[in-house]
Amino acid sequence: MPNSCPITLGKHIMATFRKLPSGSWQVRVRRIGEQTITKSFSSKTIAQKWARQVETKIDEGIYVDRAELDTTTLGNLIDRYMLEITPTKKSYKAERWRLILLKQHMGNMPLSSIRNKHIAEYRDKRLSDGRANATVIKDINSLCHIYNVAIKDWGIPLTSNPAQLIRKPSAARGRDRRLKSGELERLLDALSLTWEIKSIVLLAIETAMRRTEILSLLWSNIYLEEKHLILPDTKNGEVRGVPLSSKAISILQSLSRSGDNVFTIKPDSVTRAFKRACNRANLDDLRFHDLRHEATSRFFELGLNTMEVSAITGHKTLSMLKRYTHLKAKDLALKLG
Repeated sequence: MPNSCPITLGKHIMATFRKLPSGSWQVRVRRIGEQTITKSFSSKTIAQKWARQVETKIDEGIYVDRAELDTTTLGNLIDRYMLEITPTKKSYKAERWRLILLKQHMGNMPLSSIRNKHIAEYRDKRLSDGRANATVIKDINSLCHIYNVAIKDWGIPLTSNPAQLIRKPSAARGRDRRLKSGELERLLDALSLTWEIKSIVLLAIETAMRRTEILSLLWSNIYLEEKHLILPDTKNGEVRGVPLSSKAISILQSLSRSGDNVFTIKPDSVTRAFKRACNRANLDDLRFHDLRHEATSRFFELGLNTMEVSAITGHKTLSMLKRYTHLKAKDLALKLG
């Protein structure tokens, strides 16, 4: 009897059995375009049975090469993800820091040993460190996407995504801070010496644009005669047209044109200046992004419907605007009679 013999298992799969000097049988399953799978058994019968099982799993797409999972760490996936995927995202800087922290905590663990309980432990650690629920949700979502990319695009032989199996912290209720009577006047008075910041604040209230959207404005995308402007690159990755009120037009007309950009100040500088102005005006718990909520609320109060408001603000789903529905309750009561 020869010491080795090949057996064709399927169209693209072949197993070779070889008797070793020790008396055990080694089987090598070769797949076209894939790495060879090798394993040894005490008898040829058991080796053949294992080879048939491997063939079935390969055909069903559920075979897992444990050796690859034993030698590939989560840190390996994170490094590749940060190199290939993270730079393509708008929030790449924030995600990069999230992944660095994740790598420090779990990066040395081989994929074969990671269970959902390990991710749950990381979740609990982040929460105990004082991280906001929204931040921890982003941590889990990033890890979940890493696993999905590894499975679907990189061919890593994982059969499940453990990040999908754990509970996420409850999402915090959306802020609903609005300007109270007299607060806008006090805020503008505190900004009286910084006209650029004051103009940005007023535009935010008139248009519901985000801070980054306002600071990305180009004069070439503003059409004062047609009373609108174009945002070619928004948070949602879509082009959005924003109508301009007479007050918004007046604000833009008051600005000097010294270059392509309407504003030259950096986002962080706006945030710091806004916070200082709030302190001077004794405004409690007011953030720049609250101005977007204020503007959206005013649109509803003017009588615009949900579709009209979403077209202006760029909110993608009805659920994002549902917290404004209380503003219309009084009007709905009048319709009910």
